[in-house]
Amino acid sequence: MFVPCYLIVALSAYLLGSIPFGFLVAKARGIDIRSVGSGNIGATNAMRVLGKPAGILVLLLDAFKGYAACALLPALIFNWLAPHFSGLFIYFQNEPVEFQVKLKVIAGVCAVLGHNYTCWLKFKGGKGIATTAGIYIALAPWPLLIALGVFILAVVLTRYISVGSITAAIALPVAVWLMPPHNLLLGLVTTALGALAVYKHKSNIQRLMAGTENRFGKKPEAAK
Repeated sequence: MFVPCYLIVALSAYLLGSIPFGFLVAKARGIDIRSVGSGNIGATNAMRVLGKPAGILVLLLDAFKGYAACALLPALIFNWLAPHFSGLFIYFQNEPVEFQVKLKVIAGVCAVLGHNYTCWLKFKGGKGIATTAGIYIALAPWPLLIALGVFILAVVLTRYISVGSITAAIALPVAVWLMPPHNLLLGLVTTALGALAVYKHKSNIQRLMAGTENRFGKKPEAAK
């Protein structure tokens, strides 16, 4: 049962994560968000292009799909599959904690990959910050809280959302490694997700070095 369960959870989480909420919210207003602002489909660009209410909506939806992929999908799929394979009602919450964490981590990784490389937009998506935050609400809320604090501090000091996102992407794996309970798989995956988040900000890093990155609260003058 376990191999089909892993595969179905992974595919379902990817498809959930691949829903491009930023693109859809902008499309509902007749705007292709990929052609304005930074061209990113995430909440930051949605906020710049569509305004704060729409940006906050995209942020919450992107975070929710990450949370749902971790906190809801594994249990729903496992509880649906178990009777088909064993003939018994075996429940996810009664399985060993290590197995639960492993399935949730797989779901979380696939949700981020779905957001970053959505199949609905030719495998071009966002940067995964909000979706990752949603995942860690379910997996590791205290390390996430530390990363959120780092994010806010960095944005306040620099006025760059991208700087906050990059520093938070570095702070989260550090916090996961340092804070109990220490889980090797979670630490490794968090490090990989952090590295992916920094990589997805490569264009922002280039603009920061060139002095052309948009500061928080300032509308972009042209698409970049």
